[in-house]
Amino acid sequence: MSIINSEIKPFKATAYQQGEFIEVTEASLKGKWSVLFFYPADFTFVCPTELEDLADHYAEFRKLGVEVYSVSTDTHFSHKAWHDTSPAIGKIAYPMLADPTHVLARNFGVLIEDAGIADRGTFVVDPEGRIQIVEITAGGVGRDAKELLRKIKAAQYVAAHPGEVCPAKWQEGEKTLAPSLDLVGKI
Repeated sequence: MSIINSEIKPFKATAYQQGEFIEVTEASLKGKWSVLFFYPADFTFVCPTELEDLADHYAEFRKLGVEVYSVSTDTHFSHKAWHDTSPAIGKIAYPMLADPTHVLARNFGVLIEDAGIADRGTFVVDPEGRIQIVEITAGGVGRDAKELLRKIKAAQYVAAHPGEVCPAKWQEGEKTLAPSLDLVGKI
């Protein structure tokens, strides 16, 4: 069963963000675009490269009205320790959610049960709390913040322009499509 357009399930998590522990719930995501960026574990290999890439592009996400939340099954204490000891992770200004009870990873279907960690899952949630983009990759495959930004721009465009869709490789400002009988077989 697809989770596209489904509403996010209730949750409550503690996050580490810029020297503080904060509470984040599903209500925190409402009213703005959000990214939940699941990764397997703190103090690992591919994960810091992905999280640093998000940190390097965080201002661009914020400019689009998007909040980024990284999520792992580690604790908020582990997130703080990693943030304090890693130059790459030290760049992070977005909330780092802790999911030691696995509620979030289960809610989004990315928990690797026998390992107690999350798959690399990216979920873009619209301001109504509905999932608009899902991407899940194998553990050894890192994600790209620029591609995520492109997809978010497309999702925001489609949300703001009913009846239009963004074709493959669409970039902001390029031509979109208006699906109709006239286009069938002509693309």
